[in-house]
Amino acid sequence: MEHIAAKLAFIGAAGIGAQWLAWRLKLPAIVLLLAAGFLAGPVTGFIQPSVDFGDIYQPVVGLAVAIILFEGGLTLNFREIRETSTAVRRIILFGGPLTWLGSTLAAHYIGGLSWAVSTILGAILVVTGPTVIMPLLRSAKLKSRPASLLRWEAIVNDPIGALFAVISFEVFLVLHGSHGADSVFLNIAIAFVFAVAGGFAAGRALVWAFIRGHVPEYLKAPVLLASVIAIFSASNLILEESGLLTVTIMGITMANSRLASLGELRRFKETITILLVSGLFIVLTAALEWPVIMSLDLRALGFVIAVLFVIRPIAIFAATTGSGLTWQERLLTAWIAPRGIVAVAVASLFGSLLTASDAGDGQRMVAFTFAVVVATIFLHGFTLGPLARLLDLRTAETPGILIVGGYQWTTALARKLQDMKIPVTIADPNWNHLSEARQAGIETHFGEPLSEHAHHNLNIGRFGALVAATDNDAYNALICTDFGPEIGRNNVYQIGDTSEQSERRSLNFTIGGKQFFQPGMTHRQIRQRHNAGWTFQTTRLTEEFDRDAYMASRLKDTRIILWRKPDGTMIFEANCNGAKPQKEDQVLSFGPAKQPETAREIQEEREKKSGDKAKKQKPASEAVE
Repeated sequence: MEHIAAKLAFIGAAGIGAQWLAWRLKLPAIVLLLAAGFLAGPVTGFIQPSVDFGDIYQPVVGLAVAIILFEGGLTLNFREIRETSTAVRRIILFGGPLTWLGSTLAAHYIGGLSWAVSTILGAILVVTGPTVIMPLLRSAKLKSRPASLLRWEAIVNDPIGALFAVISFEVFLVLHGSHGADSVFLNIAIAFVFAVAGGFAAGRALVWAFIRGHVPEYLKAPVLLASVIAIFSASNLILEESGLLTVTIMGITMANSRLASLGELRRFKETITILLVSGLFIVLTAALEWPVIMSLDLRALGFVIAVLFVIRPIAIFAATTGSGLTWQERLLTAWIAPRGIVAVAVASLFGSLLTASDAGDGQRMVAFTFAVVVATIFLHGFTLGPLARLLDLRTAETPGILIVGGYQWTTALARKLQDMKIPVTIADPNWNHLSEARQAGIETHFGEPLSEHAHHNLNIGRFGALVAATDNDAYNALICTDFGPEIGRNNVYQIGDTSEQSERRSLNFTIGGKQFFQPGMTHRQIRQRHNAGWTFQTTRLTEEFDRDAYMASRLKDTRIILWRKPDGTMIFEANCNGAKPQKEDQVLSFGPAKQPETAREIQEEREKKSGDKAKKQKPASEAVE
């Protein structure tokens, strides 16, 4: 048991370590997870999943995939696809079957697989992997339409592809006399009805129980997790892998309900999903064996090329004709289709079942699937950002700043941020508060930032920081607390001065964001100073005019807000951890208006002061001379 515990510990540490390293290096996390699994399995033999975990290996993988798909379903709100609903339906209803047909033909005629195995492989490759798409979308910062399209396709197509594979395998068993045709098609019909009706009913039942208070807050997440496992297992008793569709529908049902605690449940499920995805990719890659890897030849390469460069583009362009998408969106969707956990897990399951049924190509099917997964992860992972940039489908290249609160001084701040080439948006539920910003050509969002409408239309992913700048400190804290998990706790700031608040009036340290000004200033103080002539000023530092010279040229009350480095990185004074602006950095400050001195005058003054100091330090004998 000790060595099993050590291997589980390695899987957990390697998975999260790969995720962290990918975040630091700005690489697709799946690439590092694949590398870790390959080293742990085929290279060193340290992990052999089928041997180490025995009979529980496949059921645990299935449960993990079900939880991942349920979490994906929780992110799908119908309001997100109002503009792309036609395209999503067509890609699922027409693009999926076209991909199945094309991949089947390619697997048989190019890959040399038997018709039965080719049909199952074609069904498996219908999936497009939310476990890969979601991290890629997070880093690529696509515009809302193409991002929504790729996310919906990935999550909805995964269980459908698995069901296609199940149907293909059941037909294979019928043709080999293992099952009766009548019972198979009856089971498929029952399983489909149960998946749709059971998933919807389970989702609505949980929403009803949570809203009516029949489940306490501390038990909601555990009850939800247990319900997902239960409904998945019940559905699988009717037809293998049909539970994936059931839990996906259950997640979508809950995502489109008015459940107050949905945000907390999503964050809990997202945490579980990151752990499961990290571990599964390592385990499933480690399960590869050298004979399977060595079975890949030029026919496998031809199959991969056909899937990526012929079948997928034909299926997408045919399905999205007349759907309202631009040619740029269609081209991006035709290229981006990475496969992930579900494809590997389903291929591993049916590969072993086909081998047990004397289908000689079962393990080659697994090898082909892994070849497609690895190729799409590398090619699509590293090309999504550049291609989206080339097609102008990315949000602003530089992370922007969202300012909540439309006032004269926030408009003046936004103008200076724009001068620094930093995208900025001012949001306010009062139309009149945004009039000056609109006249200045600043992007605005009219509406409540905490509303569901803002959640779907504000595109929070394009902002690298938030400034809550209303005249209500409690509302500012609420804004920072709500947006903190999405933008980052260290990147949300609010107006106020906590040093002036008594213990009775101060908020708990877990609520709100960092002080925007250092030291802090209240909304009233900022407004008074702005009316008195204080201005926002930008200055680029040079080798002669460094930070000390810059500060010497300002009045003592001037507050540095942030500085922008040449590569576009923003560093806020409130979150600089002792760092100081350097040469070529552009500094933004707020202070009294003053005619700035020239760099030469400041340098001469500093030299004069340093000369006077040196004279004072001379020994007495030297002074006499």
